Amino acid sequence: MKICIFGQKLNPEDQIHIKSFLTQMRDHRIEYYIYETFYSLLGNDIRKQIDDRLWSSYEDLENIKPQFVISFGGDGTILSTTGLIRDLGIPVLGINMGRLGFLAGIDKKLINDAVYQLVNGMFSIEDRSMLKLDSNPALFGEAPLALNDFTVLKRDNSSMITIRTFVNGEFLNSYWADGLIVSTPTGSTGYSLSCGGPIVFPDSNNFIITPVAPHNLNVRPVVLPDHYVLSFEIEGRADSFLCTMDSRFEVITSDYQLAVRKCDYSFKLVHLLPSSFLKTIHEKLNWGLDQRN
Repeated sequence: MKICIFGQKLNPEDQIHIKSFLTQMRDHRIEYYIYETFYSLLGNDIRKQIDDRLWSSYEDLENIKPQFVISFGGDGTILSTTGLIRDLGIPVLGINMGRLGFLAGIDKKLINDAVYQLVNGMFSIEDRSMLKLDSNPALFGEAPLALNDFTVLKRDNSSMITIRTFVNGEFLNSYWADGLIVSTPTGSTGYSLSCGGPIVFPDSNNFIITPVAPHNLNVRPVVLPDHYVLSFEIEGRADSFLCTMDSRFEVITSDYQLAVRKCDYSFKLVHLLPSSFLKTIHEKLNWGLDQRN
């Protein structure tokens, strides 16, 4: 078995968890490769054990052909893997080194159990739909993809903007707001939720359109099938605006042509057994718990 390890930052107190994980890799005779940036954050005693098994790009993943990518961090770290994996279809398992963790669901204290379950096939793989941005001029390089959401937002302290939104070329609405979010079901528990959007189950095959601080108060989030194509025209007093795909952003103007559709391929998320979306909701949002006492 081959595994690629990914991470972007590492707290000093978490070095021991990485060391334990690598020990498990060797005990199970798993061939592993570490993301170059993450490798630079490891202590010298850990780096001495790794040799030159490093990776840093889509092309490296294509050559290595790992069975899994293991992400160390929070949900943002998992989102960063989408631009590296793209269409390779490599499943990702998230080890939660942060706080909430809807996607990175495995607590760092359970690393040994996670490796055992992975080796023994005690997991399921879930397909999560992604967004693809078509733009002119082009944005986000080789990976105009998002697992959570696409947004257009005002910049700095400028006044609100107008986002004219079209569904399959037909006019939907003009949103006078600080911005607009187009979310996948996966992203429904992220930025969209904080702006009043609904929670949508991962296999719902939907997009969610959620305005950010809308001026027209009769506007509410809209849920629509993900086989639709959404396009946008943006106006405002400012000369430029922000366009984001998950945690990445670009600066755009009103001259940009933007359209969002469902990506042709999915993101594969590993769940250790037993696991379910309802279980995650109960654990992360404390649903079903009486906290009055």
